[in-house]
Amino acid sequence: MRAIISVSDKSGVADFAQGLRELGIEVFSTGGTKRSLEESGIKVHSISELTGFPEILGGRVKTLHPAVHGGILARRDLPEHLAELDQNRIGTIDLVVVNLYPFVETVTREGVTLDEAVENIDIGGPTMIRSAAKNFFSVLVIVDPADYDQILQKLRQGPMDIEGRKRLAQKAFQHVAIYDTAISQYLREEDLPEEMTIALKKAYALRYGENPHQNAAFYVEQDVRQPQAGFASLVHLGGPEISFNNLLDFDAALNVLSSFSEPTVAVMKHTNPCGLACSDNLAEAYLRALSGDPVAAFGGVVASNQVIDSATAQEIDKSHYDAIIAPDYESAALELLGRKKSLRLVKIPMSSLPAQYLDFRCVRGGFLTQTPDFFTESELQPRTVTKRQPTEKELSDLVFAWKAVKAIKSNAVVIAKDKKLLGMGAGQPSRVVSVELALKKAGEEAKGSVLASDAFFPFPDGPELALKGGVSAIIQPGGSVKDDDVVEVADKYNAVMVFTGTRHFRH
Repeated sequence: MRAIISVSDKSGVADFAQGLRELGIEVFSTGGTKRSLEESGIKVHSISELTGFPEILGGRVKTLHPAVHGGILARRDLPEHLAELDQNRIGTIDLVVVNLYPFVETVTREGVTLDEAVENIDIGGPTMIRSAAKNFFSVLVIVDPADYDQILQKLRQGPMDIEGRKRLAQKAFQHVAIYDTAISQYLREEDLPEEMTIALKKAYALRYGENPHQNAAFYVEQDVRQPQAGFASLVHLGGPEISFNNLLDFDAALNVLSSFSEPTVAVMKHTNPCGLACSDNLAEAYLRALSGDPVAAFGGVVASNQVIDSATAQEIDKSHYDAIIAPDYESAALELLGRKKSLRLVKIPMSSLPAQYLDFRCVRGGFLTQTPDFFTESELQPRTVTKRQPTEKELSDLVFAWKAVKAIKSNAVVIAKDKKLLGMGAGQPSRVVSVELALKKAGEEAKGSVLASDAFFPFPDGPELALKGGVSAIIQPGGSVKDDDVVEVADKYNAVMVFTGTRHFRH
């Protein structure tokens, strides 16, 4: 038997090569791998001994030769293939061990040039991997150093079974596919090209999905432009394993918090904030968020855009939650909250949240893809369309409510006051019903509050209901054919209405 070993990641390769030699397998290698193995005292042959041709073009061409690929691709069950090998004095190659140039590591380095990136695009490696994987019935292909020990154990017991060979081939094709995807990502300039692949790596299995009968896992997107973005930076500090639904709530929470710079706390339930508040003091922000709906908050997820301090932790500790997510925790806060064994503690730096990304949503047979929903500068300086101008306090609350409503499921309506969420209507087919639900939740606090709607009001009925309930100012995109009627109702109640010109549906 003969093997080719050509690896960029040399961890464990010397021991593996030694194990192959002890099994009587002849080893051929290239450039740096050959030198590394020889320095470890392992006898190895040069690829040039197979090809009868030197490495050329600074190492760009080493293994692209019939003596290599003929030996890999020949079908052992076809006499004519074996006859051709004999005729051309080519021996079979039974095992290929390859991992690729560190393209991702190179292009994610600060200041890397296009020339450097191109020189780290591996050609011979992927070609050998694909050849060996195609002929997996006869050739073992190994791309992951983590597999070395297991493969040696199996080879010591005898020939590898077909299922093991097939598994290695699948892994090899996937390895090359992710590598090619990284190169494509690096070179891509369009947001939405005609063809696109997504590279995913399994971070960990999940106990189950949204429901116990659903299998689930969490995969991290491999993106060379943002290698440690989002949940790739998430750290589980304590408590039970993170669930599928936890991750959905974490994502929704970060979507909310990313809009706020001052200390802000959100209490998430089923991906909607049932509590949300800002304050100069984080503990106060938490207490105000909790007061928005203390019943719904039970068993939810607390999310903070600031480090959880001891004072905030003491308040959080008084209620029951499923998880907490924050940029970090003071040591005393972590110790206190860590005593609750059922409470998941997670940290993620807010700086890891990508500003630019593609939003993928799976539908049957494909993906919907869009650029992220973000705030424009103009919409955060809304245009007043009523006779009365907003007070400074009303304008501050309107901007807060507008940031909040963007993160709530459509048709979304938010009622807020003093930078605190008082009530919301989410996911309703009727915008009027969303107003009714928000008013009901706000109760007596609705007097003097503001309302935000993620899309325009098609008729005056929704705004009139809100104004009768005590709302004094409304922020909405505008753009309905009934805008004049809607504004007229606001003027009738001496209320404020401002238009943003931008819609924020979240289906």
